[in-house]
Amino acid sequence: MTDDSPLLRRLALVPLLGAVLAVTPTVGAAAAGDAPATPSATASAGPQLPLTPSSIDSGSGTCAKASTTQVEATPWAQLGLDVARANKYSAGDGVLVGVVDTGVAPQAAGLSGRVHAEGAAAQDCVGHGTFLAGVIAASAVPGSGFAGVAPKARIVAERGTDQFGRPSADLVAQGIEAAVAAGAKVVDVSAALSADTSALRAALKHAAAEDVLVVAPAAPDTAPESTSGQSSGPPPASYWPAASDGVLSVLDVDINGAHPDDVPQPVHADLAAPGDGITGIGPKGKGNHVANGPSVAAAFVAGAAALVRAHLPHLTAAQTAARLEATAAHASVPLLDPSGALDTVLPTGASAAPDAALHLPEPAPTSHVVPRAWALAGACLLLGVLAAGAMSVLRVRTSRRRTGAKPS
Repeated sequence: MTDDSPLLRRLALVPLLGAVLAVTPTVGAAAAGDAPATPSATASAGPQLPLTPSSIDSGSGTCAKASTTQVEATPWAQLGLDVARANKYSAGDGVLVGVVDTGVAPQAAGLSGRVHAEGAAAQDCVGHGTFLAGVIAASAVPGSGFAGVAPKARIVAERGTDQFGRPSADLVAQGIEAAVAAGAKVVDVSAALSADTSALRAALKHAAAEDVLVVAPAAPDTAPESTSGQSSGPPPASYWPAASDGVLSVLDVDINGAHPDDVPQPVHADLAAPGDGITGIGPKGKGNHVANGPSVAAAFVAGAAALVRAHLPHLTAAQTAARLEATAAHASVPLLDPSGALDTVLPTGASAAPDAALHLPEPAPTSHVVPRAWALAGACLLLGVLAAGAMSVLRVRTSRRRTGAKPS
């Protein structure tokens, strides 16, 4: 795609829509603890919503509380990505998406009846896993304009963190393995780890072998800090599992298409998606929350992957990832385009599997009937010319005999 693609034009109009419709929420008090929330860079005159952090202080003793505010307008991210148009092609029917995070509340607004969670994975004190599951698959609820990307997909929740939202490679590996065993076709991982492990590599290898697409943030939601609260040194250039082969890595952008300056910058990302001032759901109540970061952007990509896997079930996990990348809007990091991934006709070879519904038909086999017909017509024309010439000569000779004229 080019810089004047329909998706980029839509994103250019979103700030204006936000001013008119107040679609961008303002971050209010933090969902957990008494620490003040950091306002979103795009917060304007929108409603005050509680912030859903990726982790909470283990000493706070406070879990996410229910929000009392619903956003009636469609959020800017859904408008910019034109999720409504994508849902005309697919809503993710029949696709199971694994969410490896802080857990998912099974009765969360818009997800009830479509979440499988057992044990600790059904207890989401932080609220972050529920928020991501909502971005992926929540259906609309009365009074709110929010809905997820794939509102008919199902969720299987697995813990990739402790109860306070602190991830570890072992827990992430176990979560991926469990989601794959449950039958997930897409697995969304919220963690961005500074180091790889053999267990994590084995889990990702198993996912690839089972044709499961893993999506992960290319960087953590916040800059890592030491126990003293000071920066622990230069952040790593790559994070796992996003840096692993076969994993679709995602970076976040704000309402203007820019990546925040005060967070780690990874050396590479496959796709970009909205991740700043994002409206979503919480584990309790029907009110809306707000969250930020690459992990939120990864949830948008995971939802889009569910749409593709439902609409084009013959595509493998690798082909699904390739299609999402090939149809993304041109930018420094290609920008996710869900509807483009569903309705774009790709040249043969841009997708590894033949797709009769989306590719132009092959040329018809060469026929010998038409060339033979033209040859026959040419022969008949030549015979007609010769016959006409012979008749002309015969008429001249007959005329001379009748008049007694001698040939000259």
